[in-house]
Amino acid sequence: MAKVGLSSDAKAQALGGLTAPLTFVLNGVTTTVTLEVTRFINQAGQLAVTGTILDAAGAVIATFTALVDRTQTSASCEILNLVLGPLTLDLLGLVITIPNPIVLNITAVSGPGNLLGNLLCAIAGLLDSGATTNALVRVLNRLLARLV
Repeated sequence: MAKVGLSSDAKAQALGGLTAPLTFVLNGVTTTVTLEVTRFINQAGQLAVTGTILDAAGAVIATFTALVDRTQTSASCEILNLVLGPLTLDLLGLVITIPNPIVLNITAVSGPGNLLGNLLCAIAGLLDSGATTNALVRVLNRLLARLV
């Protein structure tokens, strides 16, 4: 059973990965965890991202590895499709059970004025130009290291 504390997320920010808060409401109770991307890997010839899910105190609740879908349409491209299995959270005696998987889809939208969307869609399309997965993993890990 995962424990979720109520302290600040400073510990999550100090761990060194690229982090993003993930808030969900279940039966009227709002819970926020931190999704931390730690590195990119080559998994059987496909680009994948690894990371952790942290509670409010910065403790690891779960780890994940997710394949990055690099298919791109003209207006948007899927960056991450993450499926988390069932979770049980104990919030200072309030037990929250999420019996069904949680699906997180992150899509970048390209176009004028969408700087981040354009950048991420361009990175996701690198393999379409013949670059190897290992080369892409090295570039993305360097970029991640500079961001954090």
